[in-house]
Amino acid sequence: MDSLLFFSSFLIVILLAISLQILFFSPISPDILEIPSASKTFTTSITSNNYLQRVSKLGEGFLDRPEDVAVDKMGVVYTATRDGWIKRKHKNGTWESWKYIGGDSLLGLTVSSTGDIIVCDTQEGLLKVSEDGASVLASHVDDEKIRFADDVVEASDGNLYFSVASTKFGFLEWYLDVLEAKPHGQLLKYDPSLNQTSVLLDNLAFANGVALSADQDYLVVCESWKFRCLKYWLTDEIKGQTDIFIDNLPGAPDNIKLAQDGSFWIALLQLTAPGLNFIHKSRSSKHLLATFPKLMNWVIGVHHQAMVVNVAADGKITKGFDDSTGKVMSFVTSVLEYEDHLYLGSLHCDFIGKLPLTTSTV
Repeated sequence: MDSLLFFSSFLIVILLAISLQILFFSPISPDILEIPSASKTFTTSITSNNYLQRVSKLGEGFLDRPEDVAVDKMGVVYTATRDGWIKRKHKNGTWESWKYIGGDSLLGLTVSSTGDIIVCDTQEGLLKVSEDGASVLASHVDDEKIRFADDVVEASDGNLYFSVASTKFGFLEWYLDVLEAKPHGQLLKYDPSLNQTSVLLDNLAFANGVALSADQDYLVVCESWKFRCLKYWLTDEIKGQTDIFIDNLPGAPDNIKLAQDGSFWIALLQLTAPGLNFIHKSRSSKHLLATFPKLMNWVIGVHHQAMVVNVAADGKITKGFDDSTGKVMSFVTSVLEYEDHLYLGSLHCDFIGKLPLTTSTV
């Protein structure tokens, strides 16, 4: 009897401690999030075809979760990996560990007009990497440290536009921003002539990818947990105005790239799993997951599927490719079109996927 009483008292103390931890020491102050109806399943607007299972694997085993891909004028492929390297593939097919930056925080990257690599470092900000090494272009904006630089694109005038996914949570805590469902993201501009960084847009819902239109009249910036992309105008008459470019995407948009025909390729993350839909309706459940993050693996689906879509300049989806079970590719974070092929980055795979745009896919 005494043993039973002791066990019951011990269990009550444990449950009370867990409750206090969840209620008073949670790292988030969450809002309820209603996922758009068109995004409640990953295949609502796109028929599953598993074309991403046909990719050839570039650099398999040599690349540690290459999040993004860029190609220079000579056809050299660049990517940043979780082991802190900028790695590149030469035209003859050989891979090289080119420049070591360190850490696991290198994300989106682009090739500048001068041939330098501009890369987002979630710890340091915006970096320029050349044969001479790496230097920081932008580490602060409005006297605040840039916490989570995510993706970058260069305009013809040399200005760099880059997204900040969250000003509250870091790269390894990205899921906390999703759970909290409050807009902490930004769209920033770095002017190299002035060595100045400014805020163009604030209060974005996990600002992931950013791309320039073919005529460079506007930027498209992705808001992941709102399942949409915004259009930010750069032309004088309506400069600074925003419109919705595409809404109710069948997944959370990550990186976005301009295609050769003026359309856009967008990598979509599976943030619409049924378990996560349920979690978004309960603040208590969000606090629980934030306090015990290993539980996130039970409800999030980014490691189990992959999808990319092509969106025309008018904001309409024209085609999409997926791996519905994550058999070959999962957690695809970027998709770049180059010489009639798609190059796919991933935060889960140890390779870059390469998919030919043949008559059977287009």
